[in-house]
Amino acid sequence: MNNSLFVKRNKELNFSKDKVLDVITTPNYLNETHPFCKKNTIVSWPGIGSKDVLEYLNGLTFERDFTYWDKDGYDLTIGTKNGPKSKVKWRLDGNVDKSELSIQIQTHSLRKFPGPLYVIPFISQIRPQLNSYLDSVLNGIEYYLENNKPVPRNHFGKHKWFS
Repeated sequence: MNNSLFVKRNKELNFSKDKVLDVITTPNYLNETHPFCKKNTIVSWPGIGSKDVLEYLNGLTFERDFTYWDKDGYDLTIGTKNGPKSKVKWRLDGNVDKSELSIQIQTHSLRKFPGPLYVIPFISQIRPQLNSYLDSVLNGIEYYLENNKPVPRNHFGKHKWFS
């Protein structure tokens, strides 16, 4: 057993699929849309093989490596430079009137917990924190689309892991 589980959140947006795709594929878009982003720096962009660095408000720095990219979203791995990586899927569905954006995180292995015991910290601590985080990220994209200005930091509340 690989000791990894996933969390997925969705957000319906009153914007076309193309408009949302334009935002989430723009270089450094996290600087405008992410409520816990201190700085988003591009290493290479766009498409498969893209890389960027996300520094959170609390100084934690994650690297993102894009492994899949098309008109319906992308996949990436995220984590500290030499640390474990989580897999993330961004998917977009919709039409010219509205769209739905989903983000799914498959957590990295929780090796320190034997057998099925990793489920306990996942359910009690990790999943609630990731749900809150993903809701804030999705709300930040909606805020940016609606207001055409950067989302204020911690706008939807502080986050225990990233603020």
